[in-house]
Amino acid sequence: MLRLGWFSTGRGSGSRNLLKAVMDEIDRGLDAEVSFVFCNWDNTEEPNPRRDQREMFFDMVRGYGIPLVTESWKSFRPDLWDRDQEAWRDEYGKVLRERTRGFGADLGILAGYMLWMDDETCREYDMLNLHPALPDGPKGTWQEVIWQLIREGADRQGAMLHLCTPEWDRGAPLTYCGFPIRGGDYDALWESMGEKLRSKSLEDIIRDEGADEPLFRMIREDGAKRELPLIVETIRKFAEGRVEIRDKRLYVDGKALDTAFDLSAEVDAAVGERDA
Repeated sequence: MLRLGWFSTGRGSGSRNLLKAVMDEIDRGLDAEVSFVFCNWDNTEEPNPRRDQREMFFDMVRGYGIPLVTESWKSFRPDLWDRDQEAWRDEYGKVLRERTRGFGADLGILAGYMLWMDDETCREYDMLNLHPALPDGPKGTWQEVIWQLIREGADRQGAMLHLCTPEWDRGAPLTYCGFPIRGGDYDALWESMGEKLRSKSLEDIIRDEGADEPLFRMIREDGAKRELPLIVETIRKFAEGRVEIRDKRLYVDGKALDTAFDLSAEVDAAVGERDA
């Protein structure tokens, strides 16, 4: 059985939906368990504008019978935070590892975890982090990624899970899915974008329309609905023993893979089932 360590800040519905998706698959026979959930808030902090959302997440974790481990980042060594945040991160990481190591997780999932992991935890634990782009796609937030795709006139978008390393968002891509952003309804949206760009700059469009711009919105929607299935299908491949990490390298069916493992077909099938 694959044992998962779950790291989440529990900020909102996305955190709950991701945990529920994996637990639903476990109920349907996925050979895995969530050994623990670690949160960097304990919900006694002030100010805490997401207290109600986080308590809902905590209640869900407890409802599943999963051990909940919390260590408030706000309460932890504020004196060191003020002096040296890199040193603070290292000290916080020591406590994180002390409090989670005993659960013996095989694989860590960063599921909406909003702190940058310290270097030693990245070295000791195999952890996967979601990045909303193809392995050769843009870096940055999902907003930055999509605007860069539009700026480049790209043909495809996707999402990937990469290994968490000290170089944030630079770890080796492990699995990914892709989808076309040309053809069908996209063509009219690209044409509309081209017309707008004849009279204003992309920066003006970003400022005036932001995430409401129709092409931007469609790319985001098509990407977002693939993120949960990608995570679930990746976990499934680990649980089945088809993929594994050895010395921070991905192995598929016992062979080292130099490129990320393409799960587009599996993800598209899962998205099709959800949309049906």
